[in-house]
Amino acid sequence: MLRKLYEWTMEKASHPHAQGWLALIAFVEASFFPIPPHPLLGLMCLAEPKKAIRFALICTFASVLGGLFGYAIGYFLYDTVGTALLSAIGLAEEFPVAACHLRERDWEVIFLAGSTPVPFKLLTITAGFIEMALVPFILASIAGRALIFLTVGVLFRLFGAPIKRVIDEYLITVTTAFAVLVVGGFLALSYLSGGDEAAQDKCAAAAIEAV
Repeated sequence: MLRKLYEWTMEKASHPHAQGWLALIAFVEASFFPIPPHPLLGLMCLAEPKKAIRFALICTFASVLGGLFGYAIGYFLYDTVGTALLSAIGLAEEFPVAACHLRERDWEVIFLAGSTPVPFKLLTITAGFIEMALVPFILASIAGRALIFLTVGVLFRLFGAPIKRVIDEYLITVTTAFAVLVVGGFLALSYLSGGDEAAQDKCAAAAIEAV
């Protein structure tokens, strides 16, 4: 099943309108869509390694724009739209913890969420809700999204063919590694305030109250 999905996505990744789909998915994923753009970006880079950096830039800027849309949802429409979106994608319980960490550590949380495969939409909506300063939010989003997407782009541009051979041969292992990265990102968010025991206790209390 996984192999067939991989082969199907590889075919779509080289479609003439693939760049538009990549931009759309990156945009909506940063605000409400549950599926991340990372797999499509990787497969498009595999299909055309010479355009990998271009694909990564498209993904970066579309995701930042989507993050601004998510910020607007949290700022203007949290009670009516934001809560429904977070509940629909299973992130409602994480909201109090995300809000706590954002209030305590500000742009650092946005950068961390942007540079790991954790649900970026959770932090963009939350940032709008707590009325985080817009300029730090934008700069941290650009830095975080560029870090993860351009790293993919550069690696595929330099080592596209060897990477493709590894994925072709070890697809299950690569998929598992991506899942581990997601879990690792959540753990990093959970312990972001580890150097500040008061902040950590406060956010831990927020998690308990949300249960």
